[in-house]
Amino acid sequence: MNDNFVTVAYIVAAILFILSLAGLAKQESARRGNLFGVIGMVIALVAVTTSKAVHGSGYAVLAVAILPAVVVGSVLASRVQMTAMPQLVAILHSFVGAAAVLVGIGQHLSDHAAVSSAEQAIHAIEIYVGVAIGSITFAGSIVAFLKLQGLVSGKPLLLPGRHLLNLAMLLGTIWFGIDFVTAADGAGLGPLLICTAITLVFGLHLVMAIGGADMPVVVSMLNSYSGWAAAAAGFMLSNDLLIITGALVGSSGAILSFIMCKGMNRSLWNVILGGFGTESGSSSGAAIGGKHQEIDVAETARQLRDARSVVIVPGYGMAVAHAQHSLAEMVRHLRSKGVQARFAIHPVAGRLPGHMNVLLAEAGVPYDIVLEMEEINEDLKDTDIVLVIGANDIVNPSAQDDPSSPIAGMPVLEVWKAGTVVVMKRSMASGYAGVQNPLFYKDNSYMLFGDAKTVADALLTALRT
Repeated sequence: MNDNFVTVAYIVAAILFILSLAGLAKQESARRGNLFGVIGMVIALVAVTTSKAVHGSGYAVLAVAILPAVVVGSVLASRVQMTAMPQLVAILHSFVGAAAVLVGIGQHLSDHAAVSSAEQAIHAIEIYVGVAIGSITFAGSIVAFLKLQGLVSGKPLLLPGRHLLNLAMLLGTIWFGIDFVTAADGAGLGPLLICTAITLVFGLHLVMAIGGADMPVVVSMLNSYSGWAAAAAGFMLSNDLLIITGALVGSSGAILSFIMCKGMNRSLWNVILGGFGTESGSSSGAAIGGKHQEIDVAETARQLRDARSVVIVPGYGMAVAHAQHSLAEMVRHLRSKGVQARFAIHPVAGRLPGHMNVLLAEAGVPYDIVLEMEEINEDLKDTDIVLVIGANDIVNPSAQDDPSSPIAGMPVLEVWKAGTVVVMKRSMASGYAGVQNPLFYKDNSYMLFGDAKTVADALLTALRT
């Protein structure tokens, strides 16, 4: 394929990627947006593999690299449960970071055409920035995967003088960057490898210091890092489409991170610097002076039958129990009996931005009854019964009532304003942020203990009979 066709293919692919992002902005058009992204990526791959840059024996090497990756990726993606999607996203980000590091080192070691000193300096900066961002992305994504998978503790690792340590690593990265850019031909590999080592530790330390409650922001933040790493690789390879795609991913990931931080009333710097979620909480009501009330399935089903309006608030506990299909069937049954049944979604519910929306869509829940926090909070005071399924921090009244709480000021779903609140949990344990929830001890709140799917199935059976 000649250069003109490759350029046209890149333009078409870039347009499709933009349309993909636009489609993914709404649930109703998400499938179409995903399709646009797939088509754009296929066009991009065909354009690259048929370009003049790949010729002769290059196809054999490319096949050895691509075919096993396609098989492994397809098998893994088809087997991953929706509850494990955050882990999959995190580990995929690490691949992008690793690719940027390897491309940068490879570009430095390869032969270059004779160019001016200014162009050499610019290319060296491209390589160094790409390697640094890629290394941070790789290490941080690995830690995020381990935390989400439960292989390491979700509690933040708070080393003494951690901010000074971060500053020292940042200054060291800049120092060796200057050394790399100003090095004579062939003498820059040492500073580049030292930079890789420093930024690997930097990425590990940054994410280890971030608590598990901030994982939705961490995932979107790493998404942004991977985008900028890809853009840097595009500059190194003089590939316009890679630059455009990386910029789209990087900017959209940054915007999503800011949105997630707004949903928690936190600044992005506060999240990045870590330390949130160090409070261990309490498993009893003694700390807040209350005693919880319990309810059984039969009484809950009776109240649901008698209700005019029902709101269901899903959390990560629903995802772990795979209860979304049972809840979707229960909602369909209630709506068939004339009950106004809807879902309320908090922007940081789950371990991934939009995690709950994806799970409910998988269960066939209509988009028009899945409402965001801002859309439904005003209606909760007129709701007869709210079912909280495995959620905790996003329905915690301490965010509004206790200025000393670690989550003070965080926008939450005001479920306590409803007539009755039924909280489905395995135990009275605090949420992922480690903050005790006074909701469990309010007069209109009842605890329905058990596995979310088992309880949801029992509720559905009770409602039908």
